[in-house]
Formats: sequence, structure tokens, C-alpha cells
Amino acid sequence: MSTNSVVLVGNLVDDPELRFTPSGVPMAKLRFAVNRRWRDQGGDWQEETSYFGGTLWRDHAENAAESLHKGARVIVVGRLEQRSWETQEGEKRSVVEVNIEEIGPSLRWATASVNKTTKSGGGDFAPSSVPPGPVAREDYGPDEAPF
Repeated sequence: MSTNSVVLVGNLVDDPELRFTPSGVPMAKLRFAVNRRWRDQGGDWQEETSYFGGTLWRDHAENAAESLHKGARVIVVGRLEQRSWETQEGEKRSVVEVNIEEIGPSLRWATASVNKTTKSGGGDFAPSSVPPGPVAREDYGPDEAPF
């Protein structure tokens, strides 16, 4: 049995971008930077930054867009997903993104105020990391695909 889960701690590069699918389902795209620091053999500090994108769905998307802002240090839990496409010029592209299952502010150097939201809808449980269905891929450009 294989598993695919990641935990990343980094800073939001932009405010979450809240959008809605053609059927009205909220989704938010996030970009965040993860820094790694280490000392080299000479004792000097070295730093490397990796950039990641991720997606949230439904209430989770709206809550993140309302609560998190550019520069916020966040803890992201999710699974890696790779998607590929071909540009109009025929070039093949691919990207690895995080399908975010949980996100929250890091409290290492900040404080947060938590406010419970009221549940909307008819009580159906739909995990926020699961894309709505059906969604036609042609409804989105290559940089906007919901998964």
C-alpha cells in the first residue's frame, strides 16, 4: 500500500485567490514558499526556497480566503498531484501541486483568533479537498484546471 501525503510549512506568496466553478462551487488557489536553511562545510548559512501551489474547495476555500493573507506563515497538509497539459503551441507542460486537505496559520511567531463557522447547506458532508463533480476540463485554461 502506498500513501501520498505531505506537510509543508511556509509563507503565502499571494493572498488566496477565490474563484467559483461554472456551477458555483468555491475554490481557492494558493501559492506558498518553503525555505530550507543549513550550514555548509565552511559554517556559512545557505538557503534554498521552493515554491508550491495548492487548491482548496467549498467552505474550506472561502474560510482560507477570508482568514489568510500574503506573508502569513501557514501549515499545509495534503497530497501531491501532478497534472500535465499541452499549450496551444504544442509544448508539453506539467506541474506538481498540493491538493490541500488542511491549512492553518503557524503559531510559532504569531497569534490567531479562531471563530467557528456555521455549516451551510443541507447537512451533506463533502470533504473540502474533493473537487466538485462533474467539472469539464474545457471550462478551465491550463493554469486554471481544478485538479
